[in-house]
Amino acid sequence: MLKLRQLIVLCATILLLNSAFFVFTAPVPAPLKKPVKLFNGKDLSGWKVNGTEKWYVENGELICESGPDKQYGYLTTDKFYKNFDLSLQFKQEANGNSGVFFRSTVTGTKVSGWQVEVAPPNHDTGGIYESYGRNWLVQIPDEKEGFLKMGEWNTLRIRAVGDNVKTYLNGNQMVDFTDAKIGAGDGSIALQIHDGGGIKVRWKNITVEEL
Repeated sequence: MLKLRQLIVLCATILLLNSAFFVFTAPVPAPLKKPVKLFNGKDLSGWKVNGTEKWYVENGELICESGPDKQYGYLTTDKFYKNFDLSLQFKQEANGNSGVFFRSTVTGTKVSGWQVEVAPPNHDTGGIYESYGRNWLVQIPDEKEGFLKMGEWNTLRIRAVGDNVKTYLNGNQMVDFTDAKIGAGDGSIALQIHDGGGIKVRWKNITVEEL
């Protein structure tokens, strides 16, 4: 009887030790990164102005507006973002030709990277353009052009993971595009103002979740 009890205790001890081993050696999952605000609603902290066009904050909104030079202008994040899920709102006034660049770098006003188009109606908002390279990579079909609300607040979402990019406009998927060159890129998120003058766009609720 004593031997049986000793055997039971021994087996229980072994099971307990094995359980503890698996608990202590199990991989600890990485903490999830929460979305962070890229625009604080007060100033341009965390951003850099490139060019002579106007970038300023008014009533909690970030505004880009053509300056006297009527050239391209970019507002770039200080930080690079490789894999991310970006969400923002924009409202176009006047011409409204702008864009959101990702994995991009800017020298002066020459940009290297990819743009998700923000443009007047029927001009491919949500499409993907490669500046100083292959130009249009994905344009928007006519049946999706009606998702843009000119002169109203629109929600744009960009999800870039590896070599795949998805864009959404007001909850509607616009693009699902896979490209090795995009996958190899890295750089800032940037807002653009197009050249030509007469452009004004408002932005707010700019948040990003790193993936």
